[in-house]
Amino acid sequence: MTRLLVDNDTGIDDALALAYLCSVAHVQIEAVISTPGNVDVEQVAANNRALLELCGKPGVPVRIGAREPLEIPLVTTPETHGPQGVGYATLPDPGPITNANQDAVDRWIEAARANPGELTVLLTAPLTNFAQALRREPKLPWLLHKVVIMGGAFYYQGNTTPTAEWNTHVDPHAAKEVFAAYSEAAEQGLESEKLPIVCSLDTTERFEMQPEFLTKLAEEAGCEEPELVLASDAEGTLSKASNPLVRYLSDALRFYFEFHRHYDQGYIAHVHDYFAAGVAAGTLEYETRPATIDVETESQLLFGTTVADFRGLWGKPANAHVVSRNDPKAGFDELVRRLGALARKLDKDS
Repeated sequence: MTRLLVDNDTGIDDALALAYLCSVAHVQIEAVISTPGNVDVEQVAANNRALLELCGKPGVPVRIGAREPLEIPLVTTPETHGPQGVGYATLPDPGPITNANQDAVDRWIEAARANPGELTVLLTAPLTNFAQALRREPKLPWLLHKVVIMGGAFYYQGNTTPTAEWNTHVDPHAAKEVFAAYSEAAEQGLESEKLPIVCSLDTTERFEMQPEFLTKLAEEAGCEEPELVLASDAEGTLSKASNPLVRYLSDALRFYFEFHRHYDQGYIAHVHDYFAAGVAAGTLEYETRPATIDVETESQLLFGTTVADFRGLWGKPANAHVVSRNDPKAGFDELVRRLGALARKLDKDS
């Protein structure tokens, strides 16, 4: 059993990742911490709760963490993920969150202390909450089983500035603190396998989803009518799929396809967070390289840029493992199979 603490800013690709994790039998989601990023944190929490309900996991606790980055104003991205964060997808309002006043970071630390060496943390959002957790509990790197981060870009074009990736750019001070904490832990003898696994744009953008994915998903889910999402469709065309999970993902991803086309990348979608979720769940193959990572927070030109020293030129121990290889074809086959089975089950149980 893989026990996960998920920290996200849902987000279209966050939603795809969360739905996927709900489909993996050996994954137990202990809690979902909501972080501001793609949308404000209340909307993130609402998206998480509604999706967990749809995926048959209404009992998973959803908590609200920080409401803004550590030192700079929050910037959201409605042009990328839609005003509510999940494109054209809609679900019933889950209502106000319970235990909204409980400190999500403290609950996170309590869970790690109570289950030393057992919890994997998946971070597909700005690292604000994780930085705060490391401030309060410096031994967290030793208490966690594994940490997976979606963020950064190394020797690769950024997707927010020419050199900076979105999650890191939203809160670069938090990312800098996280990697500094792991540098200190490495100097104190933290085992290499406990260093964060970083899924940067260099490899996540290889997970380039084509609209045909949704046709395959609907077939796998047993939908009677084919699900066709075409570049020639009018923007905002909504899915008529009979299966609610297929319909939700189709409406979310159509917005993402349109966004990428607006930025001359083609009618495709980079599903970064799904790959990171597969790494955390242990279901996708990958290779890594050890590196020492730091984040630029002073330069206006390079603000939010991640820098990786792969050759030890700084004379510091590695503080992360950067993914260097993955297998998108096998990853998409896995995604169709798992989500299709979940969609069939949900349809049967409804």
